[in-house]
Amino acid sequence: MRVLIIGDLGGQLSAATKIAFERGAQVSHAASPAIALDSLRAGHGADLVMVDVKADIAWLHEALQSERIAAPIVACGVEADADAAASAIRAGAREFIPLPPDAELIAAVLSAVSDDERPMIAADPAMVQIVELAEQIAPSDASVLITGESGVGKEVMARFVHRKSRRASKPFISVNCAAIPENLLESELFGHEKGAFTGAMARRIGKFEEADGGTLLLDEISEMDARLQAKLLRAIQEREIDRVGGTKPIKVDIRILATSNRDLAQAVREGDFREDLLYRLNVMNLCIPALRERRSDLLKLSEFFIEKYSAANGLPNKSLSDDARAQIEASRWPGNVRELENAMHRAVILSRGPVIETDAIRTPDGAPLGGRGGYNPHESQSDIAVQRVAETAHTAITAGLASIQVGRTVAEVEQDLILSTLDHCLGNRTHAANILGISIRTLRNKLRTYTDAGVEVAAPGETRAAG
Repeated sequence: MRVLIIGDLGGQLSAATKIAFERGAQVSHAASPAIALDSLRAGHGADLVMVDVKADIAWLHEALQSERIAAPIVACGVEADADAAASAIRAGAREFIPLPPDAELIAAVLSAVSDDERPMIAADPAMVQIVELAEQIAPSDASVLITGESGVGKEVMARFVHRKSRRASKPFISVNCAAIPENLLESELFGHEKGAFTGAMARRIGKFEEADGGTLLLDEISEMDARLQAKLLRAIQEREIDRVGGTKPIKVDIRILATSNRDLAQAVREGDFREDLLYRLNVMNLCIPALRERRSDLLKLSEFFIEKYSAANGLPNKSLSDDARAQIEASRWPGNVRELENAMHRAVILSRGPVIETDAIRTPDGAPLGGRGGYNPHESQSDIAVQRVAETAHTAITAGLASIQVGRTVAEVEQDLILSTLDHCLGNRTHAANILGISIRTLRNKLRTYTDAGVEVAAPGETRAAG
């Protein structure tokens, strides 16, 4: 993970730098927003930009938007009042952090945009087999498609492949195709030349060039639109790219990894994904089993997360009681490793002593974990999928995210359901389409219709202002 810190704030950001280093981040500095923008244009990318709340955040946000650079801004301030924090958010910052920085607050911000610290943990034979295959193919330059349900650890596997490859000392660059709006993604990947479009004030280096010599991960590749899929196909075939507005191709030496939680073969049949691109990406496939299919990993993962969050919260390392272990092993974990991690984080916080009991293992709303029902080894994939959708729908309804009123048209109810589901998924089109049971193309067409009608639609990574 790469953090770009703008300004000094009387040395206060040096503490933030120290915390970021301790969390495994690569930290760079820029004296002003203008210098930071030049750095980003030059290909010195950042997963997070931390800036003085007194700086011209509105200018920086607008410049990043106009030059199609996707980098979330976090404002920081010493003894800044609520008005300054609110102004920073209105100007385009995602978060505000008061300084001197609280270690855990910065840790939470860093963890929200990074999975760098996650080791590959595999004890179950099903997972061990996948890890062994990953180690076998890692030294090659073959493209790898990593598939599996949301939360199984696809990016963790991608980083593992990179670490085991001949390119391990070179850059590992990750692009979340679902989190970057379509109008920004092309420039994010391929870069652009000065004057390529309104707002392109200088040449910008894209992720392909940033990753030169190393590995480029295209996370949630199924979210990429058809036009960009064609350009990506050429880049993979020819090992060269064209910057937006460029006049000559640029050679790149990279290895491509891609992830998807969708069945891309089905997406091809539905016309949402190019078949020739799938062949190029799927030279090797690493299909990561769902957590319910690798039961022997449950306790090892749980113990790792308990140790991690005990340390993060300044607590002695805790252990699991026998009943808590049994409960973990009996649960379905539809959200996979991500859900298990969050549950162990909560358990560390909620447990009162050195041993975590069953009453500390709860869902986000505080309900006992066991209330969702136990694991059934004979449960079919379709049964599990139906249950996951039902649970999500129940959560959405109880949270007030969906409602049906007599007298409203079907189109009105459908629009509310689609937009509320998208809010619930923080703008993630793939996840929303999966929950709604429609194709990503159908969802995009619906959203385009709503946008054309002036209806607010959640951007990737966000919810609507009123949502």
